[in-house]
Amino acid sequence: MKIDLTDTTASKINKALVKGRRAIGTPAVGMVLTLVIVTDEENAYDALRAANDASREHPSRTLVVIKRVSRSPRDRTKSRLDAEVRVGADAGTGETVVLRLYGEVSDHAQSVVLPLLLPDAPVVVWWSVDAPRDPAGDPLGALGQRRVTDSYAAEKPVHELRSRAESYEPGDTDLAWARITPWRSMLAAALDQIDCEVVSVEVAGEESNPSVELLAMWLADRLHVHVRRAVSAGPGLTQVRLETTGGPITLHRSDGAMATLALPGQPDRAVALKRRETSELLAEELRRLDPDDTYASALRFGVDRLGGIPSATQRAEASARGPESLPVRQKVPDPDPAPSAKTSEPALPASPAGDSDAGRPTPAQMPPVKKADSP
Repeated sequence: MKIDLTDTTASKINKALVKGRRAIGTPAVGMVLTLVIVTDEENAYDALRAANDASREHPSRTLVVIKRVSRSPRDRTKSRLDAEVRVGADAGTGETVVLRLYGEVSDHAQSVVLPLLLPDAPVVVWWSVDAPRDPAGDPLGALGQRRVTDSYAAEKPVHELRSRAESYEPGDTDLAWARITPWRSMLAAALDQIDCEVVSVEVAGEESNPSVELLAMWLADRLHVHVRRAVSAGPGLTQVRLETTGGPITLHRSDGAMATLALPGQPDRAVALKRRETSELLAEELRRLDPDDTYASALRFGVDRLGGIPSATQRAEASARGPESLPVRQKVPDPDPAPSAKTSEPALPASPAGDSDAGRPTPAQMPPVKKADSP
């Protein structure tokens, strides 16, 4: 059931929700949380579909906030709120309200959302695109116990990870972190099967995929070893190689579905490591509403402390910031220094003070000149 409201208020939206529940025969409220989705018109459909799929596991009231940009200065001074109320089969297993904000009211979205929150229920805020630099300091983010962003949707994912580390507050999380949960579980289980010490790690994945950096930072933070970030053709994460005292451990995935796990002294085995949909990632984040300390520790480790050859995107970011801001991971080792003069040539005798030819070799010390062959 859908109810369209034009130039409405939060009070009228609440009345429409009650009317809709009675019309479909479910007057009681059975939702466990409020999910606030902040998106734009272009990505609203995909975000709402993911939320509806996740609501099968977490029945919730979903509030979709879409800030419409006014084209003229006159329209920007006019405030209007349009709403679309969905209940029943059109809203998954919960309730959905699509809010379109025009004019000055778009700068005060929290005042529209606050009266529509379920009483005594946790609030989760998800920015599907264009997340603020400081989610906890955002007016809408301040309403939530959990704040979900997606650095993969950012224009510069590596720069986005730096911003997330600077502004992190308990309750922040990232769908790029949820994408590597199966990888973390598989690698932890692999290390439990053999008695060894990890010496170094290499993590390979496609460029501009923040999940690769997050997995590398997690390994470096937990194992306290050097981790190299390598660039591959993808899709997504492709390989993790751990050099250990007992031999290499390799988890390789080339097709985005099945992976091969190789352990020292054991036959290779195929493991399921499918790339998951956004709805599955969102459902995973809604399972826990407490702060994720492991994510915070990995994020604060710092993307700039990873080793490896810089990608094209990272080189462009470094050039924009200037050479003095080059991170450690983007420094290329210098070649071996040339042999010192002490080992290659005998030291020259010291010249008397005031001699204009001080430091200049004598004719006897100069090597003989080889005559050129005749043509």
